Amino acid sequence: MGPAVLVADDIQITTDRRLIAVGNVEAFQGQTRMTAQAIAYNPDTGRLTITGPISIDDGTGLRLLADQGDLSDDMQDGLLLGARLVLNEQLQLAAVQANRVNGQYTQLYKTVATSCKICADDPGPPLWQIRAKRVIHDKEAQQIYFDQAQLQVLSIPVFYVPRLRLPDPSVTRTTGFLRPELVLSSLLGTGIKVPYFIALNDSRDLTLSPYLSESTRTLQFRYRELFRRGQIIVEGAVSDDDLLPDETRGYVFAAGRFDLKRDFRLQFDLEWASDDGYLSNYGISGRDRLDSQIQISRARRDEFIRFSYVSMESLRDNDTEEVLPSGVLDAVYKRRFFPSVIGGEIRLSTEAHAHERSSTQDLSSTVDARDVLRFNVDAEWLRTFQMGGLQAQTRLGLIAGAYDVSDDITATETESELSPTAALILRYPMVKQGKDGARHVLEPIAQLAWIGGDTLSIPNEESTRVEFDEGNLLRLSRFPAPDRRERGWSAAVGGTWSRIDQDGWSMSITGAQILREEAQADFTTSSGLSGTSSDFLLSGKVQLQGGLAVSGRTLLDSSLNVTKAELRGRWSYARLGLGGSYIWIDEDPAIDQLDPIGEISLGGSYQINRFWRLRAGMRYDIEAGRTATSSALLEYANECVRLGFSLRRSFASSTTIEPTTSLGVTVTLTGFSANTGERVEVRSCG
Repeated sequence: MGPAVLVADDIQITTDRRLIAVGNVEAFQGQTRMTAQAIAYNPDTGRLTITGPISIDDGTGLRLLADQGDLSDDMQDGLLLGARLVLNEQLQLAAVQANRVNGQYTQLYKTVATSCKICADDPGPPLWQIRAKRVIHDKEAQQIYFDQAQLQVLSIPVFYVPRLRLPDPSVTRTTGFLRPELVLSSLLGTGIKVPYFIALNDSRDLTLSPYLSESTRTLQFRYRELFRRGQIIVEGAVSDDDLLPDETRGYVFAAGRFDLKRDFRLQFDLEWASDDGYLSNYGISGRDRLDSQIQISRARRDEFIRFSYVSMESLRDNDTEEVLPSGVLDAVYKRRFFPSVIGGEIRLSTEAHAHERSSTQDLSSTVDARDVLRFNVDAEWLRTFQMGGLQAQTRLGLIAGAYDVSDDITATETESELSPTAALILRYPMVKQGKDGARHVLEPIAQLAWIGGDTLSIPNEESTRVEFDEGNLLRLSRFPAPDRRERGWSAAVGGTWSRIDQDGWSMSITGAQILREEAQADFTTSSGLSGTSSDFLLSGKVQLQGGLAVSGRTLLDSSLNVTKAELRGRWSYARLGLGGSYIWIDEDPAIDQLDPIGEISLGGSYQINRFWRLRAGMRYDIEAGRTATSSALLEYANECVRLGFSLRRSFASSTTIEPTTSLGVTVTLTGFSANTGERVEVRSCG
């Protein structure tokens, strides 16, 4: 350490070379700062005799308070009486006396530890405290060791342990127990989860969470590792329960991402469950289909490359695994060019796709075994012209494709196509400033498009679900995959009106419709694109300065009946936040949707006061006339404790899934972990 600096109201040096400082004394040495009422230094012994109140701050978040003390001249060793240790302004340890050893260890005797705020004028006990015969704080190891520790809640003993080790608040990660959770489930009974975190090193960790209840013995796990150019996470569980007593149940989810050379990125995820009902029984996920995928991709300004393989698994009761595509392979390459000779932009897109089913029977049997392989190329030249306020964009292109269908005696085995495309898009944006200062923008849009060639006779495998919305209004073909294309002439007409108010709120409305020379057979009624005239698309959004935002879209048929509708909104004001959505889709027997689909989702949070917060959510199935899921979470948090009370109810039922109700209770004593960045309310005195 460097030399010490001493500041005081009065400093004297006696004839025997003793230094005495009195009044507002401050001493500095390195990062250590000490304040006291008086200090006497004896050069013969190298000791400091200090009169309090004393405060020693080592500059790393450790502060010692005491009534009086005797320390070495570097303040690293000594004895403090009436001591109190404060760590990172969170955890307080009060003791009769404290010893400092080598500046690393602080030993406290007859100690009380708590992170609850203690008020001088409040004689009541803190919400919780740990009493111990001796406490040792290891500054370098960032650990606190308790001898004969007793946990008290409102001075009532609730737990005793001879030895206890806990991390101090400066620790970001360390091996030890995490907060336990009490779980009450209508399927699994009353149980408890006790997670144990293992810090393998700075970049790897493992969390083991035993879950024991009346009906299950489960071990949950999570492994994480961070690499220089990527990361992986694996989580899962193994269960022995009374729901399927003769089986070992479980699941594994894994995901990873790695940055490779030349801007390539590798991503993968693995999803597996032992049976169809496990994820729902244990409240892990509501998914009814699992997909495992590995992908390599690169995205640059003028280039995109992707190779991917997806393996599918269904958890639905009415799905037959053999007739679902179990393996899907995709390869995509896209490139943009900007030729100076002809101007504009050239887009080149190539795509290879293959999927297979595990069954080898053909369609003459009861099992669909069709496998498909296709290769597509799409080349297009785009150029934009500005003529006053009118903007015109021309598009000329050529599409080519080759298709191979196997294990299907009803379909042509091979098909190919070579078709030209053309389109003209016109826009005429107009802006007007109102007398009230609001800005109005009106933009009519029109597109005339043509795709040559005849409709292929290959089966419709990838384009069975089609959506008509603002995103594909100006596409040449609105099918999601190249195995189906719109053919012949079509026109898209519509427009958008927007109002931006100077007070900060805005709104917009879009309307559009598609007109065709000939109807496209593969557009079903629910797509909104069937017939020579599509349904009328109407969408809009409103955003107010007060925190309200609403957006919605709907499709109206020729009789102005709603065939599809979606409404979403959110609102926040002061301590209240609300959000919700409404979705309705008309029946469509062509895609095996025999009944309409309608659902309402609501969610919100309310800050009851500084410490209590309530969160709740629900999904309601309109057509079934019942709630699908509902949940609520009540949280309490202050400077020394966090409490959580959760309730979740699932009403779904099938041969593998039963309605369940789960209650959860979590308790965390703060002060023994790193600051997470969350806002913590500190109770005030008086």
